[in-house]
Amino acid sequence: MTKHNKENDRLRKIVEAFPKVTVTVLADLVADEFVFGEISRVSREAPVLILKHRDRKVVPGGGANAIYNLADLGVNVLPVGVVGDDEAGKMLIRAFRHKRIPVSGVLKDKSYTTVTKTRILAGFAHTAGQQVVRLDREPAEGPNSHLRRELVLSAREYGRASDVLLVSDYGYGAATPALLNAIREKRGLDKVPVTLDSRYRMLEFRGSGITAATPNEAEVEAMLGIRIGDDWARLEAAGEQIVGEMNLDSLLITRGKDGMVAFPRRHKAIDIPIFGSDEVTDVTGAGDTVIATFTAALGAGATTDEAAHLANYAGGIVVMKRGTATVSQQELLQALDQVAPVARDH
Repeated sequence: MTKHNKENDRLRKIVEAFPKVTVTVLADLVADEFVFGEISRVSREAPVLILKHRDRKVVPGGGANAIYNLADLGVNVLPVGVVGDDEAGKMLIRAFRHKRIPVSGVLKDKSYTTVTKTRILAGFAHTAGQQVVRLDREPAEGPNSHLRRELVLSAREYGRASDVLLVSDYGYGAATPALLNAIREKRGLDKVPVTLDSRYRMLEFRGSGITAATPNEAEVEAMLGIRIGDDWARLEAAGEQIVGEMNLDSLLITRGKDGMVAFPRRHKAIDIPIFGSDEVTDVTGAGDTVIATFTAALGAGATTDEAAHLANYAGGIVVMKRGTATVSQQELLQALDQVAPVARDH
């Protein structure tokens, strides 16, 4: 058996083990709404297009998309989060139930507004719509003290029965460093790895027991106040700095069309080129697919580089789909049949 065959066989076994993995997800739950309109004419009231409404779709977004991706990968997923007692919240819960995802850890509260991101897409008949504007509806403030307490109790209970705890922090208050510290207080999760996807404050999770994180390059540049560009040495130094400051076992930095770079603790960085075409269709929610696949692989016993390669396959698949999308376990297995994992030398 060749080295490539051995690598692919190992990755296949990891993916096939996903149904044996249980992941608790502490997340900011978001509803992604897509409104499609056919271009009719230019308005006489203002220089804007008039669209005839054609379709509307609401799908899980944000941390809810990470949950959906885990479910489609075959993982047993236990979501913990908050939705409002509104249409978007009800649609998210209905979507979870459709995938047979348990919803007992999803809190519903009348005082809370479900985060909803509405994208208006314009186009002609039989053409793909182009996003022209996005409207975000957000709660005035994060979950109240009662909801925060319930989130901690649920995450602690589910986490103890899980192989990994995934924290998906979009900045809406249901997946904060303070909540994670409270969850870990009674030492019930000491042996449970914790993966993190934090949009704005990754370094604030220092000292919270994070095992692995998956920021994109722009987030790394913002948190360290640097510009990476095509400077490999600067990227490598940035990754090593984050691993050291956060005491991580694994770091995965996503770089769009330039692929990803994995940083296993105390090992050389691994530069992975993008899987598939670099002419992407839509990057909406791709980071959720990456953290879901990376987390599932670690839960199944993968090394950092194995988990990174699988996340790269999944990311390459999902960016070729329109809108907020997922990657299935079968799609991942099919990708492994197409090409062996590749890394660039430096």
